Amino acid sequence: MEAPPPSSDPYKFLNITLNSDGSLTRHREFPKLPPTEHSKDIPLNQTNNTFIRIFKPRNIPPESKLPILVYFHGGGFILYSAASAPFHESCTKMADRLQTIILSVEYRLSPEHRLPAAYEDAVEAVLWLRDQARGATNGGDCDTWLKDGVDFSKCFVMGSSSGGNIVYNVALRVVDTDLSPVKIQGLIMNQAFFGGVEPSDSESRLKDDKICPLPATHLLWSLCLPDGVDRDHVYSNPIKSSGPQEKDKMGRFPSTLINGYGGDPLVDRQRHVADMLKARGVHVQTRFDEDGFHACELFDGNKAKALYETVEAFIKSCCSSTGSSSNM
Repeated sequence: MEAPPPSSDPYKFLNITLNSDGSLTRHREFPKLPPTEHSKDIPLNQTNNTFIRIFKPRNIPPESKLPILVYFHGGGFILYSAASAPFHESCTKMADRLQTIILSVEYRLSPEHRLPAAYEDAVEAVLWLRDQARGATNGGDCDTWLKDGVDFSKCFVMGSSSGGNIVYNVALRVVDTDLSPVKIQGLIMNQAFFGGVEPSDSESRLKDDKICPLPATHLLWSLCLPDGVDRDHVYSNPIKSSGPQEKDKMGRFPSTLINGYGGDPLVDRQRHVADMLKARGVHVQTRFDEDGFHACELFDGNKAKALYETVEAFIKSCCSSTGSSSNM
């Protein structure tokens, strides 16, 4: 007998059970790691149990002023943590490789806290960074790892999978906010998680993918979107559902890097988002590697190395350019 596709039971595939009160039981997750000598946790909102895990490089040149990268982990909005081993280890490596201070945000998960809760937590993290920067500038309170060692005018916002979706949505929410002295120089969407009612060509072609089978991604959206909406909601399908206000805000995004892989069912939607932003006048850099699958950099050292090199080049390019049209 032929084995059933991995998508045959999306709850089983995702190792979750939906409880009668609307919460999830998550049966198998990555282990959570504590902070180390070169990372620490800072409470963000104690009511929401959110925090920021700060990572600093192990070898920082004297008198350096490092860029800042605000990072949002993946997990389809329902799984994982900033402390989950793959994301903790990835941020540790990125901090060293990029010579960057990384702020990895612990945001609330669905369905216990449906969207826009994660977006609200992301905005709160960006505003926390702004307040830290103002404290450093005005002689007020500022975390010691940030006060003397970072350049607040060189800030980047990055996310992977659902975290990439958060990057897009938090940019919409802060593009008209005074963040000074923080300057967001660039956005980085790695394999961003977007959706829609009608499947894209890549979703149809890879509907039984071993990482993101189509029924599993449909279930993820049903668990994280607001009650009563479908996958064409603006949170998941900005191509179809963005109105004039959202389109106007997109046009003020800073330089944006979009990274994806040909073996990812989500890749066509990532390409479409890139085209949408380009059409609004955003400077968009794309890197689509045909050899790769969703989240492959978490499991393949060569893919991780290539991603870090791409991000490093993007950061250097943004920091060296002048006359940016961004208002962030």
